[in-house]
Amino acid sequence: MPLLELKDVTRQYKTGQVKVDALKGVSLSVEEGDFVSIMGPSGSGKSTLLNIIGCLDRPSTGTYILAGQHVEKLSDSRLADIRNQFLGFVFQSFHLLPDLDAQANVELPLIYRGMGSKERRKRSAKALESVGLGERLRHKPSQLSGGEQQRVAIARALVGEPKIILADEPTGALDSRSGHTIMSIFQRLNREEGLTIVQVTHEENIARHGYRVIHLLDGELEREEVLEEPIDALGKNVNVS
Repeated sequence: MPLLELKDVTRQYKTGQVKVDALKGVSLSVEEGDFVSIMGPSGSGKSTLLNIIGCLDRPSTGTYILAGQHVEKLSDSRLADIRNQFLGFVFQSFHLLPDLDAQANVELPLIYRGMGSKERRKRSAKALESVGLGERLRHKPSQLSGGEQQRVAIARALVGEPKIILADEPTGALDSRSGHTIMSIFQRLNREEGLTIVQVTHEENIARHGYRVIHLLDGELEREEVLEEPIDALGKNVNVS
Protein backbone atom coordinates (compact mmCIF):
# COMPACT_ATOMS: atom_id res chain seq x y z
CA MET A 1 0.00 0.00 0.00
CA PRO A 2 1.39 3.46 -0.89
CA LEU A 3 2.23 5.79 1.97
CA LEU A 4 0.13 8.45 0.27
CA GLU A 5 -2.21 8.28 -2.70
CA LEU A 6 -4.23 10.92 -4.54
CA LYS A 7 -6.95 9.84 -6.98
CA ASP A 8 -8.48 12.23 -9.54
CA VAL A 9 -7.84 15.26 -7.32
CA THR A 10 -9.11 18.62 -8.50
CA ARG A 11 -8.81 22.03 -6.84
CA GLN A 12 -10.85 25.02 -7.92
CA TYR A 13 -10.64 28.60 -6.69
CA LYS A 14 -12.86 31.59 -7.33
CA THR A 15 -11.38 35.03 -7.89
CA GLY A 16 -14.37 37.32 -8.09
CA GLN A 17 -16.53 35.82 -10.83
CA VAL A 18 -13.63 33.89 -12.35
CA LYS A 19 -13.18 30.19 -11.59
CA VAL A 20 -9.59 28.92 -11.65
CA ASP A 21 -8.85 25.21 -12.05
CA ALA A 22 -5.55 24.84 -10.17
CA LEU A 23 -5.57 21.01 -10.38
CA LYS A 24 -7.43 18.92 -12.94
CA GLY A 25 -7.79 15.27 -12.01
CA VAL A 26 -4.30 14.58 -10.66
CA SER A 27 -3.53 11.03 -9.51
CA LEU A 28 -0.29 10.31 -7.70
CA SER A 29 1.08 7.72 -5.30
CA VAL A 30 4.21 7.83 -3.16
CA GLU A 31 5.71 4.76 -1.53
CA GLU A 32 7.43 4.76 1.84
CA GLY A 33 11.10 5.65 1.37
CA ASP A 34 10.53 7.43 -1.95
CA PHE A 35 12.13 10.76 -2.91
CA VAL A 36 9.86 12.64 -5.32
CA SER A 37 10.33 16.03 -6.97
CA ILE A 38 7.38 17.99 -8.36
CA MET A 39 8.26 20.40 -11.17
CA GLY A 40 6.36 22.80 -13.39
CA PRO A 41 6.25 26.42 -14.52
CA SER A 42 4.59 29.14 -12.46
CA GLY A 43 0.87 28.49 -12.28
CA SER A 44 1.19 24.78 -13.04
CA GLY A 45 -0.38 23.77 -9.71
CA LYS A 46 2.70 22.35 -8.00
CA SER A 47 2.35 24.38 -4.78
CA THR A 48 -1.38 23.64 -4.67
CA LEU A 49 -0.59 19.94 -4.96
CA LEU A 50 1.99 20.13 -2.17
CA ASN A 51 -0.50 21.99 0.05
CA ILE A 52 -3.04 19.22 -0.43
CA ILE A 53 -0.45 16.53 0.27
CA GLY A 54 0.50 18.47 3.41
CA CYS A 55 -3.13 18.72 4.61
CA LEU A 56 -2.90 22.51 4.40
CA ASP A 57 -5.63 22.57 1.76
CA ARG A 58 -8.41 20.24 0.65
CA PRO A 59 -9.24 18.90 -2.81
CA SER A 60 -12.44 20.16 -4.42
CA THR A 61 -13.09 16.63 -5.66
CA GLY A 62 -11.20 13.35 -5.58
CA THR A 63 -9.68 11.36 -2.73
CA TYR A 64 -6.51 11.55 -0.68
CA ILE A 65 -5.34 8.60 1.39
CA LEU A 66 -2.44 9.17 3.81
CA ALA A 67 -1.04 6.23 5.79
CA GLY A 68 -4.18 4.24 4.99
CA GLN A 69 -6.62 6.96 6.08
CA HIS A 70 -8.91 9.11 3.92
CA VAL A 71 -8.10 12.67 4.93
CA GLU A 72 -9.96 14.83 2.41
CA LYS A 73 -13.05 15.21 4.62
CA LEU A 74 -11.49 15.29 8.08
CA SER A 75 -12.07 18.20 10.46
CA ASP A 76 -9.54 21.02 10.69
CA SER A 77 -8.47 19.86 14.17
CA ARG A 78 -7.87 16.32 12.96
CA LEU A 79 -5.89 17.59 9.98
CA ALA A 80 -3.75 19.62 12.39
CA ASP A 81 -3.09 16.44 14.38
CA ILE A 82 -2.05 14.60 11.22
CA ARG A 83 0.32 17.42 10.20
CA ASN A 84 1.91 17.34 13.64
CA GLN A 85 2.24 13.55 13.80
CA PHE A 86 3.07 12.49 10.23
CA LEU A 87 4.50 15.47 8.35
CA GLY A 88 7.52 17.75 8.53
CA PHE A 89 7.60 20.97 6.51
CA VAL A 90 10.54 22.85 4.99
CA PHE A 91 9.87 26.15 3.23
CA GLN A 92 11.88 28.46 1.01
CA SER A 93 11.76 31.30 3.56
CA PHE A 94 12.90 29.25 6.61
CA HIS A 95 10.17 30.72 8.92
CA LEU A 96 12.45 30.86 11.97
CA LEU A 97 11.53 33.08 14.92
CA PRO A 98 14.25 35.75 15.11
CA ASP A 99 14.26 36.12 18.90
CA LEU A 100 14.77 32.39 19.53
CA ASP A 101 18.05 30.51 19.19
CA ALA A 102 18.39 27.48 16.93
CA GLN A 103 17.49 24.94 19.60
CA ALA A 104 14.40 26.86 20.71
CA ASN A 105 13.22 27.15 17.10
CA VAL A 106 13.61 23.41 16.64
CA GLU A 107 11.73 22.67 19.87
CA LEU A 108 8.55 24.48 18.77
CA PRO A 109 6.69 21.49 17.25
CA LEU A 110 7.37 19.51 20.43
CA ILE A 111 5.91 22.27 22.60
CA TYR A 112 2.69 21.99 20.58
CA ARG A 113 2.69 18.28 21.44
CA GLY A 114 2.97 19.04 25.13
CA MET A 115 6.36 17.32 25.47
CA GLY A 116 8.40 18.03 28.62
CA SER A 117 11.38 20.37 28.45
CA LYS A 118 14.03 17.71 29.18
CA GLU A 119 12.93 15.49 26.30
CA ARG A 120 12.51 18.51 24.02
CA ARG A 121 16.10 19.62 24.64
CA LYS A 122 17.41 16.13 24.02
CA ARG A 123 15.54 15.63 20.75
CA SER A 124 16.18 19.13 19.41
CA ALA A 125 19.93 18.83 20.06
CA LYS A 126 19.95 15.47 18.27
CA ALA A 127 18.08 16.92 15.29
CA LEU A 128 20.51 19.83 14.99
CA GLU A 129 23.45 17.44 15.25
CA SER A 130 21.99 15.40 12.40
CA VAL A 131 22.17 18.42 10.06
CA GLY A 132 25.67 19.42 11.16
CA LEU A 133 24.71 22.20 13.57
CA GLY A 134 25.51 20.59 16.89
CA GLU A 135 27.71 23.56 17.79
CA ARG A 136 25.14 26.21 16.80
CA LEU A 137 22.42 25.49 19.37
CA ARG A 138 22.61 28.94 20.95
CA HIS A 139 22.91 30.93 17.72
CA LYS A 140 19.97 33.08 16.66
CA PRO A 141 18.91 33.21 12.98
CA SER A 142 20.70 36.55 12.45
CA GLN A 143 23.96 34.84 13.45
CA LEU A 144 23.56 32.07 10.87
CA SER A 145 24.04 31.98 7.11
CA GLY A 146 21.09 31.27 4.81
CA GLY A 147 22.20 27.68 4.38
CA GLU A 148 22.54 27.22 8.14
CA GLN A 149 19.09 28.71 8.71
CA GLN A 150 17.62 26.22 6.26
CA ARG A 151 19.38 23.41 8.10
CA VAL A 152 17.75 24.62 11.33
CA ALA A 153 14.42 24.49 9.49
CA ILE A 154 15.16 20.91 8.41
CA ALA A 155 16.03 19.98 12.01
CA ARG A 156 12.70 21.50 13.10
CA ALA A 157 10.93 19.36 10.50
CA LEU A 158 12.78 16.25 11.70
CA VAL A 159 12.37 16.68 15.45
CA GLY A 160 8.84 15.31 15.47
CA GLU A 161 10.01 12.12 13.72
CA PRO A 162 7.65 12.51 10.74
CA LYS A 163 6.89 9.90 8.10
CA ILE A 164 7.24 12.44 5.28
CA ILE A 165 9.23 15.61 4.72
CA LEU A 166 7.46 18.11 2.44
CA ALA A 167 9.74 20.79 1.03
CA ASP A 168 8.53 23.81 -0.96
CA GLU A 169 11.43 25.27 -3.00
CA PRO A 170 13.89 24.35 -0.21
CA THR A 171 16.89 25.76 -2.11
CA GLY A 172 15.14 28.72 -3.75
CA ALA A 173 16.67 31.33 -1.40
CA LEU A 174 20.16 29.79 -1.36
CA ASP A 175 23.30 29.94 -3.47
CA SER A 176 24.18 26.82 -5.44
CA ARG A 177 26.70 25.52 -2.91
CA SER A 178 24.28 25.82 0.02
CA GLY A 179 21.53 24.31 -2.12
CA HIS A 180 23.57 21.22 -2.87
CA THR A 181 24.38 20.91 0.85
CA ILE A 182 20.65 20.82 1.58
CA MET A 183 20.16 18.16 -1.11
CA SER A 184 22.96 16.05 0.33
CA ILE A 185 21.19 16.14 3.71
CA PHE A 186 17.93 15.09 2.08
CA GLN A 187 19.65 12.24 0.24
CA ARG A 188 21.28 10.99 3.43
CA LEU A 189 18.01 11.13 5.36
CA ASN A 190 16.28 9.28 2.57
CA ARG A 191 18.88 6.57 2.00
CA GLU A 192 20.17 5.99 5.51
CA GLU A 193 17.03 6.60 7.55
CA GLY A 194 14.36 5.71 4.99
CA LEU A 195 12.62 9.08 5.26
CA THR A 196 10.10 9.80 2.51
CA ILE A 197 10.66 13.17 0.83
CA VAL A 198 8.39 15.13 -1.52
CA GLN A 199 9.73 18.45 -2.75
CA VAL A 200 8.56 21.19 -5.10
CA THR A 201 11.29 22.86 -7.13
CA HIS A 202 11.68 24.77 -10.38
CA GLU A 203 15.35 23.79 -10.66
CA GLU A 204 16.08 20.77 -12.85
CA ASN A 205 19.38 19.95 -11.14
CA ILE A 206 17.71 20.04 -7.71
CA ALA A 207 14.82 17.85 -8.85
CA ARG A 208 17.22 15.20 -10.10
CA HIS A 209 18.58 14.46 -6.61
CA GLY A 210 15.56 12.21 -6.05
CA TYR A 211 14.23 9.05 -7.69
CA ARG A 212 11.19 10.42 -9.50
CA VAL A 213 10.26 13.74 -11.11
CA ILE A 214 6.58 14.61 -11.53
CA HIS A 215 6.03 17.23 -14.26
CA LEU A 216 2.88 19.36 -13.94
CA LEU A 217 1.48 21.65 -16.63
CA ASP A 218 -1.70 23.71 -16.37
CA GLY A 219 -2.91 21.72 -13.37
CA GLU A 220 -2.42 18.32 -14.98
CA LEU A 221 0.19 15.63 -14.57
CA GLU A 222 2.05 15.96 -17.86
CA ARG A 223 4.57 13.16 -17.39
CA GLU A 224 6.59 11.27 -14.80
CA GLU A 225 10.31 10.53 -14.93
CA VAL A 226 11.92 7.67 -13.07
CA LEU A 227 15.60 8.42 -12.50
CA GLU A 228 17.88 5.41 -12.61
CA GLU A 229 20.82 7.56 -11.52
CA PRO A 230 19.98 10.57 -9.31
CA ILE A 231 22.72 13.15 -8.95
CA ASP A 232 24.68 13.73 -5.77
CA ALA A 233 25.54 16.97 -3.99
CA LEU A 234 28.33 17.64 -6.49
CA GLY A 235 26.05 17.21 -9.48
CA LYS A 236 27.36 13.76 -10.41
CA ASN A 237 25.32 10.65 -11.08
CA VAL A 238 25.13 8.19 -8.21
CA ASN A 239 24.31 4.50 -8.30
CA VAL A 240 21.45 3.77 -5.91
CA SER A 241 21.18 0.03 -6.55
